[in-house]
Amino acid sequence: MGIKAPEGFDFTERADGSVVITHHGKTATVLRGRRAADFLEDAESGDDQELMARVTGNYKHGNERAARNHPRNR
Repeated sequence: MGIKAPEGFDFTERADGSVVITHHGKTATVLRGRRAADFLEDAESGDDQELMARVTGNYKHGNERAARNHPRNR
């Protein structure tokens, strides 16, 4: 059972240069300035779903099963 690829992300570039990233229709984050410019540059050349997941912090780390079994989470 592997880690699923991120899905459901979308982004919109605003006239002021900021970038709004949404996940399943809800705003996840807004990038401004240099971070927005870097994001747009990277989005053109790679997997934009993975990139948006990383930028928003909404992605699998690979330790979910271990965390679920931790005594603190029972």
